[in-house]
Amino acid sequence: MSTTTAQTPEPEGAARPARLIHTEGTTEIPLHLLFRDEPDPVSVPLAPAVVGRRRGTGEQPRVRRRLPGPAPARPVPEIDPDLVERPARVLPGVAGVLGGVCGMAGCALTSWWAGVLPGLAVAAAGLPAQPGAGLGPVQWAAYAGSGALGLFGFGGLARGRAGRAWVLGLFGRYRGTVRRTGLMWVNPLVLRRRVDVRLRHWRSEPMPAVDANGVELRVVVLVAWRVRDTARAVLGIEDHERYLRECVEAALSRVLAQLPADVSPAALVKDVTLRNTEAVGERLTRLVAADAAAAGLEVFSVQPTRIAYAPEVAAVMQRRRIAALDAQHRDTVLTSVLDSVEDTVTRLTMRGLVELDDYERKALVKDLTVAFWTGRRESSS
Repeated sequence: MSTTTAQTPEPEGAARPARLIHTEGTTEIPLHLLFRDEPDPVSVPLAPAVVGRRRGTGEQPRVRRRLPGPAPARPVPEIDPDLVERPARVLPGVAGVLGGVCGMAGCALTSWWAGVLPGLAVAAAGLPAQPGAGLGPVQWAAYAGSGALGLFGFGGLARGRAGRAWVLGLFGRYRGTVRRTGLMWVNPLVLRRRVDVRLRHWRSEPMPAVDANGVELRVVVLVAWRVRDTARAVLGIEDHERYLRECVEAALSRVLAQLPADVSPAALVKDVTLRNTEAVGERLTRLVAADAAAAGLEVFSVQPTRIAYAPEVAAVMQRRRIAALDAQHRDTVLTSVLDSVEDTVTRLTMRGLVELDDYERKALVKDLTVAFWTGRRESSS
């Protein structure tokens, strides 16, 4: 393209603006280059993706192509954010024992006051004889208060054990978790739910799965886990143990479907297969831990202990493996026989023991091959 540069004439008496670039000039561009002959087959909105054009050049606006970004992360199920484990308010067991004893003593004193206590019991307790005021409203109120105190005192006693926790609820509301051990007093009106917070392990039954090639498998895994947040594990989900089992099954179907069970001849050495149990265990642990965290569970490891073919596939794979071993053995034997025949013919020829033409050499090679092959088959069998 040829371009000509010409200075624009200025009218006389007009003030010429100061040049920012002393070598600036005007370039003439043919009109047909400013437009495309054929429109784009796909119309793209230019408003959000137009790159600013340079002034004075006649350049058409360029559309910036948006590259596909990474796939969004899979959302993790969320439970009520306010449902978080917190310690419950409990009293030492001594307070409950004292309350119960005081209630029993109040009932005994009320009976002595009312005169319904037997004389032998009064004498044994060392109390003075009381003619008795009878069972009136005041006495019944004293009986009710003392009995309630005794029931609350002894009814709220609980024993905390190591590795166990109590999830307390009152009128449908979460009131806290008790992880203390020993004798303690808990409000007898609250609903107690015992939960195991020890480190636990679960060995699954053979679960069905398929590998990357669609081969049916049976997998047994060992899961080490524990309850980290008792509030979410007990109140936030119906059955946290069943939820954990289903998370393991889902992770197995996702991880095993991406890896082949055996190494194919065209595969690289560094390719990961299901035989690499360490890599498979790391992927399973990462997926199950992410899914179970929402339910207050902490998963430490998910390790496959056995990965086997399905019964209907195992027989076929066994025959295929035996055939491959047999073919490999025959190939080894044939290579050994051919090497022996070549060595024998070469020695006979080099030492001048026989003089052979092409026909005799072929016949000798044939006879030696049959003899050596028969001998190797008989010795191997």
